Amino acid sequence: MARVGIIALIQESNTFLPGKTTVQHFQQDILLTGEDVRRHFAHAHHEVRGFFDGLAMEGMEAVPIFAARAYPFGTIEANAFDTLVQMMVVELKKAGKLDGILVAPHGATVAENHPDADGYWLGVLRNQVGPRTPIIGTLDPHGNLSEAMVQATHALISYQTNPHMDQQARGEQAAKLIARTIRGEVQPTQSMCMLPMAINIERQCTSEQPLLDLLQEFEQVRKQPEVLAASLMLGFPYADVAEMGSSVLVVTNNQPALARKIAYELGEVIWNSRASLAGDFISVNEAVKKANALAKPVCLLDMGDNVGGGSPADGTLLAHELLDQKVGPSFVCIYDPQSVLKAQDIGVGKVESFEVGGKTDHMHGQPVCNRFQVLWVGDGKFSEDQVRHGGFTHFDQGQTAILRTEDSLLTVMITSRRVPPFSLRQLTAFGLDPKAFAVLVAKGVNAPIAAYAPVCPSMVRVNTMGVTVADMTMLPYKNRRKPMFPFEKNTMLGAKP
Repeated sequence: MARVGIIALIQESNTFLPGKTTVQHFQQDILLTGEDVRRHFAHAHHEVRGFFDGLAMEGMEAVPIFAARAYPFGTIEANAFDTLVQMMVVELKKAGKLDGILVAPHGATVAENHPDADGYWLGVLRNQVGPRTPIIGTLDPHGNLSEAMVQATHALISYQTNPHMDQQARGEQAAKLIARTIRGEVQPTQSMCMLPMAINIERQCTSEQPLLDLLQEFEQVRKQPEVLAASLMLGFPYADVAEMGSSVLVVTNNQPALARKIAYELGEVIWNSRASLAGDFISVNEAVKKANALAKPVCLLDMGDNVGGGSPADGTLLAHELLDQKVGPSFVCIYDPQSVLKAQDIGVGKVESFEVGGKTDHMHGQPVCNRFQVLWVGDGKFSEDQVRHGGFTHFDQGQTAILRTEDSLLTVMITSRRVPPFSLRQLTAFGLDPKAFAVLVAKGVNAPIAAYAPVCPSMVRVNTMGVTVADMTMLPYKNRRKPMFPFEKNTMLGAKP
């Protein structure tokens, strides 16, 4: 029976954050070796589970080696990244002879000592196993593809949906492809087209226009008999690295010239639609006014404090505007360990003055200074059994409290850990009914849609300020490629290969 190793190292690194990601951030989420990897992902809606399931269907032995994941945050500290890579290599050597390796990089991981962190660790893996051992994996389309990533692997396949609902399916696809490769049925060859543009995150929902129609072109290409995979890498604008931007990756069966041709042709399709992919921005004031007139509940997507993009999660701009315009009852979740401790000290049922949120910096708004009643205090753990963005099933907010203003206009959940709004269980597990609110603020752009759409007939993406501001031209890039659309409007697409 062929033996296939499984390795995952996943993080979105927001380089505009002053804070750094440490080993502890991975320990708080996932840092596992050996059989613990299998146990952890056994019921997760994740590509790693897809690896295991796909290999089982192909009659191959899955050898779990190493898995590390941290919530999106700042650049990974050099020592922390070196520690993770060393752990991976040590566990790889323990695994014995392998016929292939399935990998799950993210694509937007940045370390202090390796800006193209995914390209680096995939290169280390390639050096360890040699040039002939198949390495095939998955990518988050929010990754920034690099030549090093492509050179280190036989094939990479990105998720096709955003919100990411097909991660497990893509893991199974990668497993089946590596099985066919090991059996000698196919010889994957891949080629990338790195576009001189970045798709705005406000336009990255795959079920909405213009991506909905554009991705049909990819679906048609996938039907060609010699095409094994075709992926659009949307890009991660919050990593200030040379690779930042959108790209296309095509995998063919031993036809490198065809892969190059199709990758460029699909790249042209995206390039020709660049103006419609540049984003449309609604201010905080306009968004709240609009929400007041829409069918309730309305989900206001706080793009500048996008927790899934690494933001501080304590932004208050929308909370202030909802109170100023007296729109409610409204709900927002805010990371504020200090206020959680205060709520614990005061006790449930008591009313006291709080300064909620706005403690990380002044970019995401000032604290909400108001009198709040403490409705609930307790452990912030909850689970999600439905397929949701990111494949997460278990969440831990740390100690959590729920506060409500005396006029009942605003309910605030305050947490001790940053947790992205990927599940409505974030409310329902603690006795809150989403349908009881006129407005629900979700700190994200597209990822929360899978959870919130079932209860929210209306959704509005809001161009709030912050380290994940949707208007990329407002970010202080130092390392991005130039020229690049939409920054340099007269950018030209390169010649055909």
